[in-house]
Amino acid sequence: MENINENTENKDNGQENKEKSTVLQDIIEIAESTLVTVFVIVMVFTYILHPVNIVGHSMVPTLNKNYDPMKNNTDKIFMSTVYFNVDYGDILVIDKDVNYLLDENGNVYVPEGAGSAPIGECIIKRVIAKGGQTVEISNGKVIVDGKELDEPYINEADSTSDVGYGAFTDQYPITVPDGYYFVMGDNRNHSTDSRARCVGLVKKDQIYGKALVKYSPLKEFDILTDSVKGPEK
Repeated sequence: MENINENTENKDNGQENKEKSTVLQDIIEIAESTLVTVFVIVMVFTYILHPVNIVGHSMVPTLNKNYDPMKNNTDKIFMSTVYFNVDYGDILVIDKDVNYLLDENGNVYVPEGAGSAPIGECIIKRVIAKGGQTVEISNGKVIVDGKELDEPYINEADSTSDVGYGAFTDQYPITVPDGYYFVMGDNRNHSTDSRARCVGLVKKDQIYGKALVKYSPLKEFDILTDSVKGPEK
């Protein structure tokens, strides 16, 4: 007759159950971690980071320096819709559905009539001055609060002119009202920006987000929050 050691058998069964429980716990933990990770990624890309496809030449050389509309070889960036302040040098994605100008007393108004329609599209530009600062464009230079800006980020050999733009041509220097921004593209000779009547000043609530990084093409990956320093030599 075969003798069965029930204690040993129970011990083996207990060990087996324990191992199964441990494996199950590991699976649950991995699943939870995966779900949390996916949730965080979805939330980040839904509410914080947004991919933006850059079209046009207005921000050359910072963006689209090799742009060819026939090849559709546009730069792609991530912008953040969550930011705490907007300062000189920041690159903004803007919904320019309304153009704000200044009257002879420096008060904001929305122009009406022929030639005064807003550009009516999203644009990407760099902040030159914010509320409370004075801006002047003179002899190809940009002067903010009485000091000429050093602008290593603009397209080589470009100077800044206000000829033909018409937003503030006969009003400089202007004082930017609180809650508004004066913006320009880095490609000064090929940028429709705050100098133009169809753009004018940017109101804070027209800002979609702040450009953070250029991620495509990958070989030109760039941190755009440092772009105010100009290209690396």
